[in-house]
Amino acid sequence: MSRFHEMQVFEAVAQTGSLAAAARQLELAPATVVRAIAALEARLGSVLLLRSPRGVSLSAAGERFASSCQLILEEVAEAERSASGIHSHHAGQLTVSLPLLMTHQVFMPIALDYLEAFPDVQMRTRTREDMPKLLEEGIDVAFVVGHLPDSSGFAVSVGRVKPMICASPAYLARWGRPSSADDLRGHRTLLASSAGLGVEWRFHGDSPTRSLRTTPVLTCTTQQAAIRAAVAGLGLIRCVSYEVHQELRSGLLEPVLQDCAAPELPAQLIYREGRKACARVRTFIDFAAPRLRLHPALCD
Repeated sequence: MSRFHEMQVFEAVAQTGSLAAAARQLELAPATVVRAIAALEARLGSVLLLRSPRGVSLSAAGERFASSCQLILEEVAEAERSASGIHSHHAGQLTVSLPLLMTHQVFMPIALDYLEAFPDVQMRTRTREDMPKLLEEGIDVAFVVGHLPDSSGFAVSVGRVKPMICASPAYLARWGRPSSADDLRGHRTLLASSAGLGVEWRFHGDSPTRSLRTTPVLTCTTQQAAIRAAVAGLGLIRCVSYEVHQELRSGLLEPVLQDCAAPELPAQLIYREGRKACARVRTFIDFAAPRLRLHPALCD
């Protein structure tokens, strides 16, 4: 068995966590998989798999080698797709990662229009709030808010979002509208643990940045639940503009303390291969980016 095929076998074992499952996936005899792994370990002079009655797991060396195998095999597959003309064919599965409330508030109409224009593409969305690992997680395109690390890949700017504090008209009528950060000491606040924000609220403005520790009247698992509580009049909530776009437009929520808001954050679509990206990725970037730039949630 060639080195390339040994890597394919090892990568399948690493992905499935089982010699038998890898054999079924590759349509090989289990004995062939065992021999391939043994030959690979002998050639490298390193133990890649740890065997136990419960199955197999990766050693530290195995984890490093599995990561390298995935990169190499992906590059080979990309070269084959390019040589066979798949790069120019608008078909296949497109995986897009974006924050949950971006899906609800902004993205879905654009996705539906894209799928109407490119019916041979099947889209899968994944919701996450933090920076995704595109290659490791099999993500083609990700919508990301904030400043990017240098290793994030190719990026296309699609606008900006505003951090803000909001409350319902009913809450403001009952508790009053805060005019300064100090006024929040007498107000009820809401917190979403999934948003990555703590009980310490930071404020900006003409004076140096300052912090104010709050005691939330309600802590929710998700930002969506916290926004619903704010709409119901329970308290003040920290959010970014796209998360409450519809609520602001309909008057269900109002921004407060805008002079103290944090600076706007850039929003971008990130992807991996640049000009070498397959057609469905390129067409999605070309289709979605201008529509996102025109969306009021990203440019108001």
